[in-house]
Amino acid sequence: MDQSNRYADLSLDEEALIKGGKHILVAYKMKPKAGYDYLQAAAHFAAESSTGTNVEVCTTDDFTRGVDALVYAIDEANDDMRIAYPLDLFDRNITDGRMMIVSFLTLCIGNNQGMGDIEHAKMYDFYMPERAIQLFDGPAKDITDLWRILGRPLRDGGYIAGTIIKPKLGLRPEPFALAAYQFWLGGDFIKNDEPQGNQVFAPMKKVIPLVYDAMKRAQDETGQAKIFSANITADDHYEMCARADYILETFGPDADKVAFLVDGYVGGPGMVSTARRQYPDQYLHYHRAGHGAVTSPSSKRGYDAYVLAKMARLQGASGIHVGTMGYGKMEGSPDDRAIAYVIERDEYQGPAYRQEWYGMKPTTPIISGGMNALRLPGFFANLGHGNVINTAGGGSYGHIDSPAAGAISLRQAYECWKAGADPIEWAREHREFARAFASFPADADRLHPGWREKLAAHR
Repeated sequence: MDQSNRYADLSLDEEALIKGGKHILVAYKMKPKAGYDYLQAAAHFAAESSTGTNVEVCTTDDFTRGVDALVYAIDEANDDMRIAYPLDLFDRNITDGRMMIVSFLTLCIGNNQGMGDIEHAKMYDFYMPERAIQLFDGPAKDITDLWRILGRPLRDGGYIAGTIIKPKLGLRPEPFALAAYQFWLGGDFIKNDEPQGNQVFAPMKKVIPLVYDAMKRAQDETGQAKIFSANITADDHYEMCARADYILETFGPDADKVAFLVDGYVGGPGMVSTARRQYPDQYLHYHRAGHGAVTSPSSKRGYDAYVLAKMARLQGASGIHVGTMGYGKMEGSPDDRAIAYVIERDEYQGPAYRQEWYGMKPTTPIISGGMNALRLPGFFANLGHGNVINTAGGGSYGHIDSPAAGAISLRQAYECWKAGADPIEWAREHREFARAFASFPADADRLHPGWREKLAAHR
């Protein structure tokens, strides 16, 4: 059934829709199946995403037609389709009238992904008007709160050297806490890896007290504050809150130095929003484990990592993993810096829309996945700043001297980039950074050919 007369209006002007402020705009890469007209398939997509179905129904009235989603632009040659969704379509909380990401996903990604006339469709950008921004939580804490704890300036406080306890699984409580202590002697921030929680060989109620003891000893020995990001992800919200409450009680006077890690993709928006609302005094660390199942460039359905990051900021993530932009082990490219920019700036021109955040707190880019001190200068040069959290597991525990030396080498790499120094010259004056060359020789050979001779000549 051709529904383009009702669910498409190509005379609508995008600039006017944005100025009107009454629609959420969504941009997709959409391709209909062979034999289907592009506009008709797009209109069917909009219908399924809002008020329509595949037949005319007797219950539709004039008001219902007023909240139709409308296709307002198509570029068939580039598989580009844009839809305007009236704000009134989206579900609101009965408790406080606020908006929900689950409703946004239900309408804009829901059944339309499985329709018979659509070959594939992937959301690559969306625009939230000011009224919608006002109705989402946004972050309660941001990187400035961590800088404050670490005794840094609240503006451009710089790089936070972090790690992930390695191996990611298999350590019992005492070795786990020792690994934390060894890193904290040189670094700032430790996070649980995403599978770490309450395994039978490392029960949380044995691990957490030992980790807090390790934190206190490291703080006493270094005179510096330390931060621990604890994984509270669970299948149900009561379990998640039980974990969170236990951790806060255990850390007691240092509870402000605890962040909560939530696997936001596998746990879902409800898990993230619960953590944000129940624990607004904690830094909310959004881990996106599993996101590549839909966001990978190889996938032509779902949504991409840029969209995921924007949704995370709306939900209230203080920080979210954004990959390594091609500098680490994970899929990505230098252009992925756009994912960092859209969550940390108050406005940003994305692939389809210029998004203003109207003062909503920023979300910190968290860099993780195969990074070490040798890869960081290039990463910072590409990103253009170092106001990030970097959790380097192998880059710390793989350092030839110690995890603390690994942590120090990471910070020295940041200082090298900040100073605009040549890494080989910098290594001659910074031992931990120099030892990173021997620790990661394959990267050293690739990034700095001849490094052995150059450093040997210095000796």
